[in-house]
Amino acid sequence: MERLPEFRLARPASYAEAAALLAGEPAARLVAGGTDLVPNLRRGIERPPLLVDLGAVAGRAEMDFDAAGLRLGAGVTLARLAADARIAAGWTALAEAARSAAGPGHRSVATLGGNLCLDTRCVFYNQSEWWRQANGGCLKRGGDTCHVAPQGQRCHAAFSGDLAPALIVLGAEAELLSARGTRRLPLADCYRDDGAAALAFERDEVLTAVRLPPPAPGASGYRKARVRGSMDFPLAGVACALALRDGALAALQLALTGTQSRPLRLAGTEALLGAPFDEGARAALGKLVQKQVSPMRTTATPSNYRRLVAAVQAQRLVAELCAAAQAGA
Repeated sequence: MERLPEFRLARPASYAEAAALLAGEPAARLVAGGTDLVPNLRRGIERPPLLVDLGAVAGRAEMDFDAAGLRLGAGVTLARLAADARIAAGWTALAEAARSAAGPGHRSVATLGGNLCLDTRCVFYNQSEWWRQANGGCLKRGGDTCHVAPQGQRCHAAFSGDLAPALIVLGAEAELLSARGTRRLPLADCYRDDGAAALAFERDEVLTAVRLPPPAPGASGYRKARVRGSMDFPLAGVACALALRDGALAALQLALTGTQSRPLRLAGTEALLGAPFDEGARAALGKLVQKQVSPMRTTATPSNYRRLVAAVQAQRLVAELCAAAQAGA
């Protein structure tokens, strides 16, 4: 990796100030924990003229529990999410996803907002500057061809954040702030299926918080496959929230990460409701996953391997959660 490029640094005291800085400099970048952005700066992937450091923003790391559910400031660290007993009890998938991200040192500084806004990744993109130049760049940065799909017209870099699928199945909403005011939208709507521009935010919008409804009956969880068991991005990650009634599935939500350019909410799970999760339902779920995930050659592992792993992870997780829900009934 190279030295950091030159940039100006601003430390706003509020999200409103941060949004104003983004509006004034379209090429500016926000930085919180920096665990994703700083390596990209040192690889020469990013060269922003202005970094907007959110570390001094008032209230950025608040966690509010009340009758309406849970409000998490975007600056809450993954370590706090992983360690909080209330989150582990009520929103288990979120705690497990936070616990699985990176390593302990990363989690102590990496933030909720940073993980949700993680840059998409690809073996043709996350390389040193000289490596990328030797390869003619790529559609995401410095070139006009996606080396994953050379005949295509869009970037296939994969979204690899751990928290997004967990929050999606738990019904989370994002809070966004700009000079025009604030808005809330379902977390799944924050993403586009385009590796070069995966976030569906306006350029001057700042993610300020995430809201979760009160814990629902049933069980939730998150599992992922990765190259290194102790610290790595997901090759395929699966989050699930479900409920049982008289031994049959009464509710079932799944979302995946690492398989395409945005988190994927699995469609068609309603067909499995009203019956136990038996071998037939297990096979049907595997087919649903394999039909909808579309991993490409963005990692060092084969695409079909990641498709099969995603299906198996989903099947195992649903089976585990059904057992947990029955035990807790």
